[in-house]
Amino acid sequence: MLIYSIYISIAAILIFVLYLAVQAITRGVEAKSDNRIEEQSDDKNFEANQNITHDLEKINQLYKDGVLNDDEFKKAKEKVLKK
Repeated sequence: MLIYSIYISIAAILIFVLYLAVQAITRGVEAKSDNRIEEQSDDKNFEANQNITHDLEKINQLYKDGVLNDDEFKKAKEKVLKK
């Protein structure tokens, strides 16, 4: 009878350890998924910022070259920044 209670105790401990392992693996997978989503969001923001910077540089160059006057430059700059 003592042997059965030892086996039951060992089985309970084993089940508990397996439960904890599954919990840890699940949290790790969720965290990895969240990180991947954040990285994709950061990449999109970075690309958008690069596009805005590029557009502003083009507008500034047109202004320096005299193609745009002050009003046109301000309007074009506001349009790019509102994107």
